[in-house]
Amino acid sequence: MSALFSPFELKSVKLRNRVAIPPMCQYSAVDGVTNDWHLAHYASLARGGAGLVIVEATAVSPEGRISPGCTGLWNDEQAQGMARIAAAIKSHGAVPGIQIAHAGRKASANRPWEGDDHIAEDDPRGWPTISPSAVAFGKHLGKVPRAMTLDDIARVKADFVAAARRALAAGFEWLELHFAHGYLAQSFFSLHSNHRDDAYGGDLAGRSRFLLETLAAVREVWPEHLPLTARFGVLEYDGRDEQTLTESIEVTRRMREGGLDLLNVSVGFSTYEANIPWGSAFLAPIAERVKQEAGIAVASSWGIDDPHAANRVVAHGQMDLVMIGRALLANPHWPYYAARELGVDRSSWVLPAPYAHWLERYAVQRAA
Repeated sequence: MSALFSPFELKSVKLRNRVAIPPMCQYSAVDGVTNDWHLAHYASLARGGAGLVIVEATAVSPEGRISPGCTGLWNDEQAQGMARIAAAIKSHGAVPGIQIAHAGRKASANRPWEGDDHIAEDDPRGWPTISPSAVAFGKHLGKVPRAMTLDDIARVKADFVAAARRALAAGFEWLELHFAHGYLAQSFFSLHSNHRDDAYGGDLAGRSRFLLETLAAVREVWPEHLPLTARFGVLEYDGRDEQTLTESIEVTRRMREGGLDLLNVSVGFSTYEANIPWGSAFLAPIAERVKQEAGIAVASSWGIDDPHAANRVVAHGQMDLVMIGRALLANPHWPYYAARELGVDRSSWVLPAPYAHWLERYAVQRAA
């Protein structure tokens, strides 16, 4: 059996393979409520054969949305829509996961295909943003956020807890906290965005406090038998990478000690001046180092669309799960394609029986 198509167990959850679909924002919700687009989208991805499907970054409050089109989990109507999606994912054999998030200073933005910039101040669709410090991201996201008070910090942590409760009630079995990509939690960790001089800033203990306290609060309400994970930007590619990575690994150790079960390794995206070395599986060596030095299961993504590359990072122990994003948008049956490429026996049965039976019976030829 190929490593990519071996099962994976974490807590009481068993994935049928190591192919995981990361959160990919659709920007198609209305007032945070999902609709038929989301249901069809996630059902299609689950039918394709992945072991895990994680629903897109879902805001814990209205102010935490990236855009007006983001999904949310701050009320029961939103939770009801999410329950339909979780059930659809599970019915097609994948484990339903969800990422909960607060966008911080990158909130109140237009959808990527409509500018990907902050909504104009005089546009009623927009809203004030918050961040650890009153420091804008810059360039297309130039709005200056309001520096958070201690009451703001307590409120946002409570919002994460409430969203986690709703995610559980909706039927999700895998929770991911969004601590990456320049959004609120990453902004607390990053020196680019956190200029505070209180208990939530300054040294590593201060800059990691929001992350660790949020994790601890969610851990109290998320069942011990279900995976609690996080996506975390462990380096910025800003010229101080070794220092940032060393700090990130230490924070990851503390998160593991606080009940984190797996880390989805990513980039910080806290500065537009980053020099990211884009390439196939470029984060694999970083993920491997986090896994070894922090002693935690890891996943990662970015630039992994070749089945052999995906299989290799699992076989070599660099990742426990491989997050496949864009390749699944291009081909929702990518796991079937990968199974054929890797010589998996009876590869059509990666797909549901109504597809697999006919593909096997009539011996569909390999794609050119």
